[in-house]
Amino acid sequence: MVPAQYYLVLSAAVFCIGIFGLLTRRNALLFLMSVELMLNAANINLVAFSYYWGNVTGQTFGLFTMALAAAEVAVGISIILVLYRNFDGVDVTNATTMRW
Repeated sequence: MVPAQYYLVLSAAVFCIGIFGLLTRRNALLFLMSVELMLNAANINLVAFSYYWGNVTGQTFGLFTMALAAAEVAVGISIILVLYRNFDGVDVTNATTMRW
């Protein structure tokens, strides 16, 4: 049996990588990938605690989080396509000119 601390350290590392990617990149696709990493870190925590406590509530919330991530990707890809169509690139700093 693997201790819960290992899962928590893995989750913290994945979440930190996602935060680093979110704060340092200007590419919208890398933004989406970083948000997905952070959601996966939350899923690791949910499943680890579910296993640790012996119930399936965390796994159920993990499934809902995966559904939320799929919806986020669908909306994010559509925003990226509009950004690419209007500015010929996916640099998020160009999107500030889309104001009213």
